[in-house]
Amino acid sequence: MHQMKPLSETMLGALGIELGEITPERVTATMPVNAATHQPFGLLHGGASVALAETVASLGTWFLIDQTTEAAVGLEINANHIRSKQSGTVTAIAIPLHKGRSTMVWEIKIVDEDQHLISIARCTVAIIKQKKTLN
Repeated sequence: MHQMKPLSETMLGALGIELGEITPERVTATMPVNAATHQPFGLLHGGASVALAETVASLGTWFLIDQTTEAAVGLEINANHIRSKQSGTVTAIAIPLHKGRSTMVWEIKIVDEDQHLISIARCTVAIIKQKKTLN
């Protein structure tokens, strides 16, 4: 079975992502805009924004499924990067658009401290049966 690793040992730790609210209808997380999340020209990397978006969608799905028999894995994500950012913090706000048995679809808005839209994404998360592992 897949067990959740300590977040500090994952991409979340590497990018400084911190989880916020997690409810069946909303998931939030923040990420600093700094050297770890910059592209080579000193701006927020689109890939870091996508990682933040998929994080909230995947965790939102994971908290809605039977964690003893199912796992949540990203199936598809698309994003539009609307505004650049050099420093500060961004917040991802994920809302489920579809909660199915085999997939969930989330809309994720990433905003800055002034609520300016930085990126918008849609992520489909697959719900798969966990394989039993031998110890």
